[in-house]
Amino acid sequence: VAPVAAMPITASSGSAAFAKARPDLDGLIKRRFFYRQAFEIYGGVAGFYTYGPPGAAVKQNLLALWRKHFVIEENLMEVDDTNIMPHDVLFTSGHVERFNDFIVKDSSDANRFWRADKLLEEVMEAKMADKACTPEQKVEYQKVHAQADAYSAEQLSQVFAQYGIKAPESGAELTPPEEFNLMFATPIGPSGMIQGYLRPETAQGIFLNFKFCLEQNNYAMPFGIAQVGKAFRNEIAPRSGLIRQREFTQAEIEYFVHPQKKAHPKFAAVGSLQLELLPSPQQLAAQPAVRMSLAEAVAAGTVANETLGFFIGRTYQFLVRAGCKAEHIRFRQHLPDEMAHYACDCWDAEIEMSLGWVECVGIADRSAYDLTVHAKATNTPLIAEEPFEVPVKVERYGLSKKAAAALGKSFKKDAKRVAGKLDEMSAEELKALKATAEAEGKASLTVSDCGGSDTFEIANELLVFEATTTIMHVEKYTPNVIEPSFGIDRILTAIYEHTYSVRAKEGDAPEEPPPKKGDKKDSTADAKPGVLAFPPEVAPYKCVVLPLDMRIVRECEYAGMRDALRATLSEQGLQYKVDESGASIGKRYARSDELGIPFAITIDEDCLKQFKADAASATATLRERDSTRQVRLPLSTIAQTVHQLCSASSLTWDELDADFAGTGADPKVAYLKQMGVEEALSAAVTALAKEKPADPMKWLSARFAAL
Repeated sequence: VAPVAAMPITASSGSAAFAKARPDLDGLIKRRFFYRQAFEIYGGVAGFYTYGPPGAAVKQNLLALWRKHFVIEENLMEVDDTNIMPHDVLFTSGHVERFNDFIVKDSSDANRFWRADKLLEEVMEAKMADKACTPEQKVEYQKVHAQADAYSAEQLSQVFAQYGIKAPESGAELTPPEEFNLMFATPIGPSGMIQGYLRPETAQGIFLNFKFCLEQNNYAMPFGIAQVGKAFRNEIAPRSGLIRQREFTQAEIEYFVHPQKKAHPKFAAVGSLQLELLPSPQQLAAQPAVRMSLAEAVAAGTVANETLGFFIGRTYQFLVRAGCKAEHIRFRQHLPDEMAHYACDCWDAEIEMSLGWVECVGIADRSAYDLTVHAKATNTPLIAEEPFEVPVKVERYGLSKKAAAALGKSFKKDAKRVAGKLDEMSAEELKALKATAEAEGKASLTVSDCGGSDTFEIANELLVFEATTTIMHVEKYTPNVIEPSFGIDRILTAIYEHTYSVRAKEGDAPEEPPPKKGDKKDSTADAKPGVLAFPPEVAPYKCVVLPLDMRIVRECEYAGMRDALRATLSEQGLQYKVDESGASIGKRYARSDELGIPFAITIDEDCLKQFKADAASATATLRERDSTRQVRLPLSTIAQTVHQLCSASSLTWDELDADFAGTGADPKVAYLKQMGVEEALSAAVTALAKEKPADPMKWLSARFAAL
């Protein structure tokens, strides 16, 4: 296991480079309307963003890629649950009581407030960036930074006092940290008597429908359920663009497994991946991340099990496929006091951006917590069954059937709650309860669930317990769940930063003429020539159709040729744009590069001449965004070629460039080469010369008929 060079939280060379380019990227994003602050003409509200046409397309393409990568390739089921959930659901899940962040306020102005852990992180980052910071101090600050969101209110108060942290703007004292629930409350129905909330995560809708999905899966285990949709959190201090919003998009998977069977049949496919891991011991010791294979990490117990490791590997592959740079991705393990009380292990996929390392995906082994609490609250069995290889003898100590019936008559509507509580208790607890009842004639039993917390007095004669032995042929169990949870908007931020660059004007692009008097100012005139090198699968448009200049547009044949090309692009399912503006071809190439369009189809005079003579012989130029290289292809097959380049097909630009090098404007040679005819003919002639049949033409006819 090789150590990875230590990277400060926000001052690494990677994040510094992204931060330097960020102002230019922000200008491009706003100018080309990838996204903007929502309600902008009304002044906007923090934490809400609107995606424009190219941004919405990139987002939908990213989600389509996510579904292809996970739902299709891993054969998952998918549900689409509601955005509004009733109080009982979120009370049971723990969100009503525990979905909180700590808030601190300026003691001199209550309208100034901060999320306590984020303020602490910022202070630690500033201290680490100070030139006077010693190595020993840096280790200390890193430890505090790593535990910031795991501190209790009391611990936060102590740390704030230790480092003398004041209100950033006024320097006044801060109020003690207080819990602030992040859910948006909303009444349901005209009376408002039903309390509801906008869902804070998409996961609960999956757990509520586990039973029905298991039925649709023919009760086979293990299996996974996915959901993509909006989630809502009333963030204390939303900031940093898409990173911390109040309304955002999640894509989550709940993969249900047997509690003792967490091996994964496809783990070997990702086991050799070398990843940058930051286990909790490394963080607590302020040590750098380590690079190891997933197979090593699981074998060493660093990652709890194969299924968790499998989804870590698949997450890494997805992020790279979507456009994130591999060298800026790491996986950080949650600290022991940071992890949820029910979780077995949890890792965050962090991506390095201009803000430093940002959590974008959480991958957790949530054990059986969610199904257990929902089953208890609703008295609905959320379990799976598997036949035992050998029947198992099970001994049980609990209420007798006669006592259970008497309990129902005595407690009526509360009988299920009381019986359920007794059923959860161990034999020792039941015997102690019985002893109390015999001594006092009754015993008290407290039941806490979504119906509230109530104490019931149970008469001694109702507490009749017995030991029973049963031969079990089928194992019934509450599945554990492995949960990868993707913050789509955060991943998009990383993709924008990782794919953005600025380059000089292309050598073949003519200089722009000075604007004429009265011409409308071009909003891109003073902008740097930015390029968004999106992977073709994610790009908002797969190609742009460009007439070389306005003379081409004025030719009477152009419109028909363009419309035919548009029809073939649509048939291939390709998103595209047409730019027939009067700008030079170089300027229009630059515009499409800003949008991240990977390919440009240019129609020139040669194309028009060929089309007039013989429509089937027309060729056009195909330009690739990243290399700016061009090849000439038959117009009739260019849409199919672009589709191959933008899909999971094995065709690459380098292969296409090599295939068509030197073909020039000869459409016949180009067509034969692209369709594989040239290769087939060559193979046939070679075989013919070897066999020397009596009737060569008949032999060739038979060979091609068999293809």
